[in-house]
Amino acid sequence: MIWTDVLALIVVYIYVAAIFVIAEKVLKAKPEVSRKFLHIMVGNMIFAMPFFSDPWVMVWFLTLPITIALFFLTEYSPIKIENSVTESGHALGLFFYAGIWTVLIAIFSNHLWIVALAIVPMVYGDGFAALIGQKFGRVKYKVFGGEKSLEGSLTMFVVTTVMSVFVWMVFLTIGYPMPNFNLAAILGISAVATICEALSYGGIDNLTVPALTSILYYLVTITL
Repeated sequence: MIWTDVLALIVVYIYVAAIFVIAEKVLKAKPEVSRKFLHIMVGNMIFAMPFFSDPWVMVWFLTLPITIALFFLTEYSPIKIENSVTESGHALGLFFYAGIWTVLIAIFSNHLWIVALAIVPMVYGDGFAALIGQKFGRVKYKVFGGEKSLEGSLTMFVVTTVMSVFVWMVFLTIGYPMPNFNLAAILGISAVATICEALSYGGIDNLTVPALTSILYYLVTITL
């Protein structure tokens, strides 16, 4: 680990801590909004990934510690810590959210752009889909006991597509090794991610959506 990794860790930790404070204190009156605010804003860490010289620095000193910390905020923790963020949503949702970062970075340490694109639908797509669906969702449908809205699902697809293009362009611009831009792959995988989210419920989508998305990007851009 070199000094740039230390600096990157400090910056990210300060950023994440600030987001948690805002979500817990400032937005406490609206716990669901607070949870999605945290969900979306913490996801911006994907833009810090290329600045680490060794991806495993992120695993050992960032994503894994955060995953462990979030477990202690769940109802399954042996230590009970009251908070409005995790209590407003699914018991293990944020724990899965952090855990999948750890798993994906460990697996795709040589292709961090896959990690970034796999995180996009979970962070931005699902985050905005929930906010839009709850406020403007009129056409409801149920899958496996979970209620979704057509407006939310459409938001998931559009936001995932737009942000995937944006993330791809950012990684290209900063010089990170990337395959040729593939809009067809982005559109197709964004659609699959949207369907996967619709079929998942209870916070499990924080695992299923990034896992499936990462596999598809690997298959489409690396093996084919």
